[in-house]
Amino acid sequence: MATGLPSLLQAFFTDRLIRQQRASPNTVAGYRDSFRLLFRFAKERLSKAPSNLTIEDLNVSFIGDFLDHLENRRKNSARTRNIRLAAIHSFFQYVAFEEPAHALQCQRILAMPAKRHERRPIEFLNREEIDAVLEAADFSTWIGRRDRTLLLLTVQTGLRVSELISLTCQDVVLGTGAHVHCLGKGRKHRCTPLRPETVKMLEAWMRERHGRPDEPLFASIRGGKLSRDAVERLVEKYISIAAEKCQSLKRKNVSPHALRHSAAMDLLQNGVDRTVIALWLGHESVETTQIYLHADMRLKEKALSRTPPLGVKPGRYRPDDQLLTFLEGL
Repeated sequence: MATGLPSLLQAFFTDRLIRQQRASPNTVAGYRDSFRLLFRFAKERLSKAPSNLTIEDLNVSFIGDFLDHLENRRKNSARTRNIRLAAIHSFFQYVAFEEPAHALQCQRILAMPAKRHERRPIEFLNREEIDAVLEAADFSTWIGRRDRTLLLLTVQTGLRVSELISLTCQDVVLGTGAHVHCLGKGRKHRCTPLRPETVKMLEAWMRERHGRPDEPLFASIRGGKLSRDAVERLVEKYISIAAEKCQSLKRKNVSPHALRHSAAMDLLQNGVDRTVIALWLGHESVETTQIYLHADMRLKEKALSRTPPLGVKPGRYRPDDQLLTFLEGL
């Protein structure tokens, strides 16, 4: 063929994703990791180095075996499997355009469906659990003050981990109309207002941080940007400490994203409209916030309280007072 797999893949990343689509670094990294796993599997299965692979090697049967490998050997969830398949689909859409001779093979791969998976209720923390996690950070140390500020900002604003670790000192605006500015998913800029207690803690942290405007707001010990893994580890650490005093945390699988869900649930339980919550979190569609309605037991209990008990015959209300009878007749 006029163009081989290595050059097509390089063009897919540099020309299609980065130049034409201006995909975010997170999207590029996700696609990169998908193809790393695919090529590692190809080396094991086909005994070929990535540079020696051809388009024909990546046929439907091979892609199917790779997806099975992800689930059975790597123990990935169906959701993760679908993410890897989406990266492969995107590449073969590009191949079908650039190399029409492979159109039939591309069509077969693009016809491979995503796998259905269970949708479990989201995990989130209530106010008591949030307080326990915040108190778990040792405020007498630099790392403890950094971590408590990070955790408080997360549960109040609902920032994604990628948004959180990308914050710089200049992204925080204090004083009147205090807010934090971030570049979110889909390259959407948004500003999230801050509560007084968050402002107070951020003021103290930024005085201690004393960083330049373009430096990370939450730096590592070496002064660089925190990694996603570092945030996951610190959340796991403080959840473990807080669980000793707050027993309900032991029954929950809390990730950094659960703190984002906690912010959304707090807004919902305080009567904030779903449209505002979607705007607050930077969701593309208000329908995305439907998951919080399913997770809120208070709303379900309130609905249940409005239904008549079972086994009781429905009756008609008859006032037993003359004044009530008068009012009922109006």
